[in-house]
Amino acid sequence: MKARYAITRARPRDVPALAAIERSASRLLRGHAPQSVLDEVTDDDAFRAAQADGRLWVALADDTPVGFALVELLTADAPHLDEIDVDPLHGRRGLGTALVRAVCDWTARSGHRQITLTTFRMVPWNMPFYLRLGFEEVPATELTPEQIAIVRDETARGLDPGARAVLRWRTR
Repeated sequence: MKARYAITRARPRDVPALAAIERSASRLLRGHAPQSVLDEVTDDDAFRAAQADGRLWVALADDTPVGFALVELLTADAPHLDEIDVDPLHGRRGLGTALVRAVCDWTARSGHRQITLTTFRMVPWNMPFYLRLGFEEVPATELTPEQIAIVRDETARGLDPGARAVLRWRTR
């Protein structure tokens, strides 16, 4: 039987499944990121805080989480898509696109002017994917101190800053 998929705000009971989804999705980035970064998972407390604050969405297969999108507020008016993952067993079904669209819809409804993220430039399902969804690269001269701090943190964790990009989606 084919799974029925839905995108919704995360429920408290969804949080325990998210680290496993993150681990599964990280396997797709082997060769693009150091193993130490691939082994990282978001802390359950961060997931719980985002869920309680309405900044966490899940992709459900029937009623089971198979993907998620986590938004962090860098400042009161600076949402940042911190993590988005779909279990590869449920990939290529539009769930990543649907999660990004849900986050962008929330961004607009919440009155924010934009949402940002960092991503890999040359991985086909990263930067090109976001560009197709209406994101644009943020020029280095326009990076905020908070975005610069994210890039520095990624660099300190072993990611090549030349292989990364800061993108934004602006509300219309």
